[in-house]
Amino acid sequence: MVMPEENSSISSSRNKAGGYSAMTPKILKLAEICEANNHINPELYTKYDVKRGLRDANGQGVLTGLTDISTVNATKVVDGVRVPIPGELMYRGINVYDLVNGFLSDGHFGFEETVYLLLFGNLPNKQQLDEFTDMLAEYRTLPTNFVRDVIMKAPNADIMNSLARSVLTLYSYDEYANDLSIPNVLRQSIQLISTMPLLTTYAYQAYSHYIMGRGLFIHNPSPRHSTAENILMLMRDDKSYTEAEARILDIMLVLHAEHGGGNNSTFTTHVVTSSGTDTYSAIAASLCSLKGPKHGGANIKVHQMFADMMKNIRDYDDDDEIRSYLQRLLNKEAFDRAGLIYGVGHAVYTISDPRAEILKTYVEKLSREKGREEEFKLYKNVDRLATELVNKNKNVLKPMSVNVDFYSGFVYDMLGIPEEMYTPLFAVSRIAGWSAHRIEELINTGKIIRPAYMSVREDRAYIPMSER
Repeated sequence: MVMPEENSSISSSRNKAGGYSAMTPKILKLAEICEANNHINPELYTKYDVKRGLRDANGQGVLTGLTDISTVNATKVVDGVRVPIPGELMYRGINVYDLVNGFLSDGHFGFEETVYLLLFGNLPNKQQLDEFTDMLAEYRTLPTNFVRDVIMKAPNADIMNSLARSVLTLYSYDEYANDLSIPNVLRQSIQLISTMPLLTTYAYQAYSHYIMGRGLFIHNPSPRHSTAENILMLMRDDKSYTEAEARILDIMLVLHAEHGGGNNSTFTTHVVTSSGTDTYSAIAASLCSLKGPKHGGANIKVHQMFADMMKNIRDYDDDDEIRSYLQRLLNKEAFDRAGLIYGVGHAVYTISDPRAEILKTYVEKLSREKGREEEFKLYKNVDRLATELVNKNKNVLKPMSVNVDFYSGFVYDMLGIPEEMYTPLFAVSRIAGWSAHRIEELINTGKIIRPAYMSVREDRAYIPMSER
């Protein structure tokens, strides 16, 4: 059989390895035309009262649904006026402060308990938690040869893309992949929550070995250990870790597990689920959302910003020197020249982000164990000074605080976890919330989510080819 020749514009963009190369002159020229014909007058958004980003003029999120899973509070109404309050995060009505203090006081790891709470609506008793933990351990395995045939044969420098591919591929191994009954979706959700640490760490090991030329370590998970412990064991060649390391990673997983229905990736879960698609497709879509630097990748920017800061600030106790650097950030004269102090401010929280407040205490403890108190001192001082400068420079009247991303990159770095794993670990945690929201959407709504877009293009006549 004679195959047709490849389209020249496509073949010219292929590289020698058969993949796709950088832009060609033809593509660049077409891109200019594409950009020129896709601009919308910004004034039209105001004219038609478009809620850009699904937020109103006061920055409040547009109400698009109801949830019983978590609550994010940053304000309360006093005498008819909405005033800011210290941030509150509730999982199924339980304050995350109390949740963390509770499992730490009791001496057990908290992520498994948190997953149970998010999925089933109540805290488990000891028997329920033990049975659920055993179920997670039982499901913490991948299909035969999946690591070799799927993860190792196509290593990816972006672990989030590898995760999405792996999740979509697991669809092919599920005899009931399209069954949307709640028992089946719950089974799929628990299996994905269990296997996400494996998909993540094995994808990193493939990247580290095949792309970066380092050693290859593929360990089996331990059924006797928690999710946090297994992650550290699977990441390290000698599988060793300290109690403090496992505890703070466990806290990180708990704090990132859920954050209301309106964050980009969870809203994606609701939107895609409402179409009637399968669990694997819904979670893959959520992963693709979380990958974005405006969402799950923010802690990487914070970590890189501090690396640059430590090169340019000599005295971490000198407020004036720190202020000078921060001002240069805002003036677009330092780091990536974006005019931002990463990790400062949040779409909802104003006075404080409860996740950052909880994390700060344990970061200090870990910094002492790792001998990195000086770096933590810089973080604390930037935390104290940055919000004041941002408010002053941007004429922001509302209170502002650092968010959870401000400290999380520092924690991962002290744990020896590379930047490539920061957002994937976020996914390992947040899949608990995504799963709870998917089930909630399937049970309660039954209607496809379809917001309105107004067309601003005027009608025009078709022009015959000979007259163009």
